[in-house]
Amino acid sequence: MSLSDPSVTTYNTANFTPAELSRIIEMAWEDRTPFEAIAHSFGLNESAVVQLMRRELKSSSFRMWRRRMAGRGTKHQQLRSPGISRAYCPSQYKR
Repeated sequence: MSLSDPSVTTYNTANFTPAELSRIIEMAWEDRTPFEAIAHSFGLNESAVVQLMRRELKSSSFRMWRRRMAGRGTKHQQLRSPGISRAYCPSQYKR
């Protein structure tokens, strides 16, 4: 991953409020939130999310997150079952 690579959306943490950074990290940890949802909400592609997570998390937390995300089909819209059209569980946000 090179910052000169045009496919990588670079970011500056100063561009995000602490609440936005927290939400990006939360979405990245969630199993059912695809990277495309993060890109839609915050303009960060998968490579930029990985870069952000590497910078914002402790190294052990980052490694744990990468192991968890490796090969997880629900983190990519194209790998999901066509029957799943939402980014969260219906019972996640109870009123």
